[in-house]
Amino acid sequence: MRVLIENRLLGGSVRAIPSKSMAHRHFIAAALAEAPSRVVCPGMSEDIKATMDCLEAMGVMFNRKKSEYEVMSETKKWSAGADEALKLPCKESGSTLRFLLPVVAALGIKVEFHEEGRLPQRPLSPLYEELQKHGCRLSPQGVTPLRCQGKLEAGIYEIPGNISSQFITGLLFALPLLKGDSEIRLTSALESARYVDMTLQVLKQYGVVVSCTEEGFQIPGGQSYLAQQSVQIEGDWSNAAFWLTAAAMGKKKVTVTCLDENSTQGDKKILDILKRMGAKVEQRDWEATVTPERLDGTDIDVGDIPDLVPILAAAAAVSRGKTRIYNAGRLRLKESDRLKSVSQVLNGLGGQVRELEDGLEITGRERLAGGRVDAAGDHRIAMMAAVAAMVCENPVEICGAQAVNKSYPGFFEDYQSLGGKVVMEQI
Repeated sequence: MRVLIENRLLGGSVRAIPSKSMAHRHFIAAALAEAPSRVVCPGMSEDIKATMDCLEAMGVMFNRKKSEYEVMSETKKWSAGADEALKLPCKESGSTLRFLLPVVAALGIKVEFHEEGRLPQRPLSPLYEELQKHGCRLSPQGVTPLRCQGKLEAGIYEIPGNISSQFITGLLFALPLLKGDSEIRLTSALESARYVDMTLQVLKQYGVVVSCTEEGFQIPGGQSYLAQQSVQIEGDWSNAAFWLTAAAMGKKKVTVTCLDENSTQGDKKILDILKRMGAKVEQRDWEATVTPERLDGTDIDVGDIPDLVPILAAAAAVSRGKTRIYNAGRLRLKESDRLKSVSQVLNGLGGQVRELEDGLEITGRERLAGGRVDAAGDHRIAMMAAVAAMVCENPVEICGAQAVNKSYPGFFEDYQSLGGKVVMEQI
């Protein structure tokens, strides 16, 4: 899909979509419970649906009534030794693959993960090797489908904390299901720690006990997930950041509702960063409001907030002075090489961005020029380009704009509700 966006300012109020990160975690935890749970998720994306489709292929049932899902599974049917592997369509969702791979190994299910896009090339090591050390048999990396069989064994799992927090989350879901006790030892500092905090919050809610240690985590075996009568998926700070930053870049204020100020989502730091850059920020009663002021460049450590890099880069492109974004090397392994695609798109729109080994250096300008850009198959790049169109002299044409469906299918509808003008063309 190709979209053409005119340079109109955004302003008004919009409701945050459900947190994709929380939805993955709650649907998996609910599926592992021995009795039905109810999960309220008023919105869907391709990534969330990938997790649900995989769970359905494993025998989980989702009875939907409006935005509420009754999640039911019969764990006795998840038995090892089946002749034919279950086919799990994880599509392009890295969270789906990395969370469920240890889980199916712990359950002893023979499966094939069917991956799409860049997902087969995204790293699974050293999780891959640790699973094999503990009784799991896996087909070679980089080739889809990824086949998994065998029964995971309890023990000590050594994982670096600076490659992907998703590896740790997958193990935290799986290891409580084993008979013996296990330990996760982190061999390096934990980056994106707030994502692990989200996992620990969900596990606690479902009655699973995990102890934090100086080296990592202690996980008693033989645990059961407790069903929940009703769970509401909280609003997504990662996607709300696009609207909040649009306000900071423009001349009208924007309010995003349904955002929990006490959330464990790391991307709520967007408010602190925008405030540091000069914007006026308010938060109260489950909503956040940003009022525009002249922005100044700054240094931003994104080690714990990598998903904010595209929209922060867009803000930096129209801020006074220079901005340096660092600790972002892992972004090269996302849906696109996100450091390269951010710099290519913003430079293509008339910005001044220099790509660094683990970050970006951005020299701000009063306005951007506009032009034609490619979303590079990356949802956050498409959304970044759309917001950047607001501060361009000429319209912005985005090729591959359908990438937003991965996390935010209603993005362009919400964009227009805030005053933007979007012309969509199917190609």
